Amino acid sequence: MARIDLDLAHAYRPNPKVDADYALLPLKMSFDDGGAYALLGPSGCGKTTMLNIISGLVRPSHGTVKFGGEDVTAKTPQQRNIAQVFQFPVIYDTMTVAENLAFPLRNRGVAPDRIKARVGKIAEMLELSAQMDQRAAGLAADAKQKISLGRGLVREDVSAVLFDEPLTVIDPHLKWQLRRKLKQIHHELKLTLIYVTHDQVEALTFADQVVVMTRGRAVQVGSADALFERPEHMFVGHFIGSPGMNFLPASLVPAAPESAVTAGVRPEYVTLAHEGDSGALLATVVQVQDIGTYWLLTARIGEATVRARLSPDTQVPSTGSTVWLGVVGSHTCFYAKDETLIEVAA
Repeated sequence: MARIDLDLAHAYRPNPKVDADYALLPLKMSFDDGGAYALLGPSGCGKTTMLNIISGLVRPSHGTVKFGGEDVTAKTPQQRNIAQVFQFPVIYDTMTVAENLAFPLRNRGVAPDRIKARVGKIAEMLELSAQMDQRAAGLAADAKQKISLGRGLVREDVSAVLFDEPLTVIDPHLKWQLRRKLKQIHHELKLTLIYVTHDQVEALTFADQVVVMTRGRAVQVGSADALFERPEHMFVGHFIGSPGMNFLPASLVPAAPESAVTAGVRPEYVTLAHEGDSGALLATVVQVQDIGTYWLLTARIGEATVRARLSPDTQVPSTGSTVWLGVVGSHTCFYAKDETLIEVAA
């Protein structure tokens, strides 16, 4: 295992001149030895490019990749000692489950008794022990992807294990089980894991640190709590949460910082209020939806749309009525013209 340091940019076209020419804009980033990270963002944001640069499948057009302080920019995935798990299972259908799991170790000349012990441990973690003698060809898609995961995890000496949307083809309920397994495996094996996904639930439940990306830029690296409570960029506020953060002009908000253009507040922190309450703004109710575990109220404050997640026992107002909404408070974030967070003194 190794600390991974990136100081680079990447463009697939020659002579990049503007931001749009880059798949990855200039960045400096580190992944600590033994950490669990997720690269999260929409399609085309650069997360797979970053993963492939880390693995050695792509060489950055500018800058360096270092493993444990050593410059590995020109080295192959084999020389970097990387294991990579892809979206679709990469296994040998003619081999048994046990033979598939053992293959990366046999290929490296590991002693047979050590192979048996390691394969047994990984199989038990992934709940494959009962299928060890079955040929992979006859197994379901989730079992095949478990084998693929196991092949990535079976080596103890890897610098990092990289996952490129490995649960996309898996049934939703099994996705939850496999995410839980990966979290457990990370705690037990202490491997450096980097996981690419466009699904915020996958990222936030798997990773200790999430890298949120948009348009070739990493806009925030942080824990689930930090991304939710203090989005450092408006994109993070929009992308994280269900629904995402409300944004309204800072001019509507009392005591907004002078440099603020936009105010942001999570629907979870918008409440029904009364005229005269601190932080309350007058709104017109546009829609009320019963989501089951909460009411989702959608309202208009001037030209801005504001959503509130209200508890299921709330007496919700009717569509078309006017209400006072508690919008401004300790959880309100303020953003500058460039959509970055303004730190407000306590």
